[in-house]
Amino acid sequence: MTKTSNAMWGGRFAAGPDAIMEAINASIGFDRRLAAQDIAGSRAHAAMLAATGIVSDSDADAIREGLLTILSEIEAGEFAFSTALEDIHMNVEARLRELIGAPAGRLHTARSRNDQVAVDLRLWVREQCDAVDTALAALMRALVGQAAQGADWVMPGFTHLQVAQPVTWGHHMLAYVEMFARDRGRFADARARMNESPLGAAALAGTSFPIDRHMTAAALGFDRPMANSLDAVSDRDFALEFLAAASICAMHLSRLAEELVIWSSAQFRFVKMSDRWSTGSSIMPQKRNPDAAELIRAKIGRIFGANVALMTVMKGLPLAYGKDMQEDKEQVFDAADNLMLALAAMTGMVADMTAQKDVLRGAAATGFSTATDLADWLVRTLGLPFREAHHVTGALVAEAEARGGDLSDLPLDAMQAVHHLITADVFTVLGVENSVASRTSYGGTAPANVRAQIARWEEVLK
Repeated sequence: MTKTSNAMWGGRFAAGPDAIMEAINASIGFDRRLAAQDIAGSRAHAAMLAATGIVSDSDADAIREGLLTILSEIEAGEFAFSTALEDIHMNVEARLRELIGAPAGRLHTARSRNDQVAVDLRLWVREQCDAVDTALAALMRALVGQAAQGADWVMPGFTHLQVAQPVTWGHHMLAYVEMFARDRGRFADARARMNESPLGAAALAGTSFPIDRHMTAAALGFDRPMANSLDAVSDRDFALEFLAAASICAMHLSRLAEELVIWSSAQFRFVKMSDRWSTGSSIMPQKRNPDAAELIRAKIGRIFGANVALMTVMKGLPLAYGKDMQEDKEQVFDAADNLMLALAAMTGMVADMTAQKDVLRGAAATGFSTATDLADWLVRTLGLPFREAHHVTGALVAEAEARGGDLSDLPLDAMQAVHHLITADVFTVLGVENSVASRTSYGGTAPANVRAQIARWEEVLK
């Protein structure tokens, strides 16, 4: 079997790893995505080495210019990545040596691949937090737009997927705005916590060189350097927090996707999905399948899986670094890619879908959705205890059901046969529009409330 060796670190070993070891050990196939972050970290490190007198200004300048050349080659697709060189760090350093010669060997002074990869991934995840925040804001704007269009459109609210009480379309849309706002908060919290620099922790114990970790932290946009070198190289909490926030956000996306699948069905017809986000059937010409929503619902499993996978990788690791931690990146990359794709697709679907106002209103008027309003009226107007009012309302629902109508279809004498004190005033609360208009408590579905919340969110999302 052919054997190769990595000359960058191979002085300790007489023979290199065989092909299988090379395959399991190499990460360049996926960590090449960290190239920009790796080069940014190396440029900051080189500038600090010069500022502290550890390397000469001329060597640091050559290093930094050479790194920019490498970045240009990578961005242009002209860089030749080598599996034999294992990872992005050694690929970059080897090319740097080709470009500038001996000064390239000074770049790794007072640094280890352990703190190097930690800073690279931390920078990448930080950028993803910012990207997700932007994508979430776009989705929230699309939802607010839908809410504004139908702030007073009446639709059924559900519990157990059974008609419960009337709500407004705007109120339902804004429920998801609240969910995704919490997601933005979680990513912002995670970003704030991860904004500490591990660079300069070296392998695990720090370094005897007179480095300035505050300088490199500031150069890379971190708030401060991490305070413990062991923690700095072994920590992947920042990636786990990103995945945890991504998982909760993905769950919200899946819930909305599920509703869109249900609502666009022939049985509901609450919404009409745009042709841009639907597909046809290969055999049934009448079909309009909500494939984008279904794919979002499915891709969420990959994000959940990434979270569990990295938790499992980290759960048994002693301090400080173990090669197990090489398995962190693919999980984070895949989850981030799928979350961004799902957010973009959901934003497009929400912006393009058409709510069917008349269908929504008709559905709201079924299933005795104003029964709670009737019970409240019995308490408020007749002074009945709520449990008695609940019993009376249940009897009236049974009577209406037996007659094949809704509560508002019952004649007054039929109602009075159940409770003699009921008056014609009861009909003022039995219409679905009256029902939603009465829900004026803070957070309630009354159109006036909904419009106030729409105005608030439009201001927040400017």
